[in-house]
Amino acid sequence: MPALPGQAEAPASPCVQICALDAADICLGCGRSRDEITRWMRASAAERRAICDAARDRLALRHLPPTPAR
Repeated sequence: MPALPGQAEAPASPCVQICALDAADICLGCGRSRDEITRWMRASAAERRAICDAARDRLALRHLPPTPAR
C-alpha cells in the first residue's frame, strides 16, 4: 500500500517462514508475539514499525554471543 505524502511506507512482514512459537508464544523465526502476528494485517504503519522493533529486540536477547574457538 503506498504511503500518503509525509508518511513513511509500512514495513513488510518480518516473517521468515520459520513459524514455531515457544512457551511464551513468541515466534522463533521472526520474534513476534502471537498477538502481534494476528494483528499485523490490521496494524498501521507506525504499529508495524513498533512490532518490528520489538521483535528484533526479542530475537537479539535470544541469541548468545558465539562461543570462542579453542
